[in-house]
Amino acid sequence: MTARGERLVALDVFRGATVAGMLLVNNPGTWSAIYPPLEHAPWHGWTPTDLIFPFFLFIVGITTSISLTGRRARGDDEGAILRQVLKRGALIFLFGLLLSWFPFFTYTAIPDVPDPSFLDRTVYRVEHLRILGVLQRIGLAYLGGALLTLRSSLKSQFVILAALLFGYWALMTLVPVPDTGIPGRFVLDKPDQLLSAWLDRTVLTVNHLWSGSKTWDPEGLLSTVPAIGTVILGTFAGRWIGRRDIELNTRLSALFSVGAITMMLGLVWNWFFPINKSLWTSSYVLFCGGMAAVVLATCLWIIDVQGIRAWTRPFVVYGLNPMLAFLGSGMMARMMGSMIMINVNGTETPLQAVVYNNVYASWLSPINASLAFALTFVALWYVLLLIAEKRGFVLKV
Repeated sequence: MTARGERLVALDVFRGATVAGMLLVNNPGTWSAIYPPLEHAPWHGWTPTDLIFPFFLFIVGITTSISLTGRRARGDDEGAILRQVLKRGALIFLFGLLLSWFPFFTYTAIPDVPDPSFLDRTVYRVEHLRILGVLQRIGLAYLGGALLTLRSSLKSQFVILAALLFGYWALMTLVPVPDTGIPGRFVLDKPDQLLSAWLDRTVLTVNHLWSGSKTWDPEGLLSTVPAIGTVILGTFAGRWIGRRDIELNTRLSALFSVGAITMMLGLVWNWFFPINKSLWTSSYVLFCGGMAAVVLATCLWIIDVQGIRAWTRPFVVYGLNPMLAFLGSGMMARMMGSMIMINVNGTETPLQAVVYNNVYASWLSPINASLAFALTFVALWYVLLLIAEKRGFVLKV
């Protein structure tokens, strides 16, 4: 690696591709017509879509390692570094909570309240606010990963990672679930009967869980533990690619090799503890972490070894402002999908459905129309992020 800037270009490209992928899979024209690779696996297993979230956490681990190393090199004291870690984790969690809460009142009908006031709508929204979510998990996993690696040795970090993954596996498969008495290994295909689901219902209560289930949360409390492991894997990669005393080709070869071995270990563990995004199983951590290492090594090889950079510009734009892309696209999707209504032949119809039906579905098959809508959404956010970059606006935490 000849310069720090070149290394960060590859990282921005990796992050930008992940952001673009997130925008693509989160915003189809209709959820009823999606190409299979752009959907999550129904339960066990994986698709390319299931790689996006762990790639984010892996990147968080890389940037954490680079940031902590840089701050120590500048002479920052450990107290200041600790305060920055706590502040950043809290802000990421808060942003996620605000996004879940948006628009801070209920705009649909309220059961048993025929004519709700604005106060009724505000109170009901708080009473049914989902506490956890994607950004909340990123914040908690970042905190856990940063604090566990802040002052520990590399050997200790490997022990911590093993304890997190094996401990989670033991809890989820061997411990009887309190309300049924059945160990998790017998009900891994029943999401509402697992220990993680019981803990979510007990601690968070059903009104504050994911609305898609009401009995468990895919970003729940217990499954956040192995997600910390994904961040720690990223810190290993960040520490390794930052080694200036080792030739670049050697570093890339090792990153490829270790990534492939880690993927293989995840596939082996899959036989006993299936790869599952919603449970964030230990096999899923290893498989996705290994895949992320291989993808990062590929980006570094193309950009820094082969010097092929002409294709990187769009991904750099996405990668420079991931928080703005996540928050802005999330609010835009919610407004278009359920808040902004258009009267169509006497029926109140969401703006997204109107655009999808009239601009795309009028001449394309449903699945291609849905994909075209998603690609347009991705392109729109490229323009918005490009404008933000030109004006020097980056939403940092």
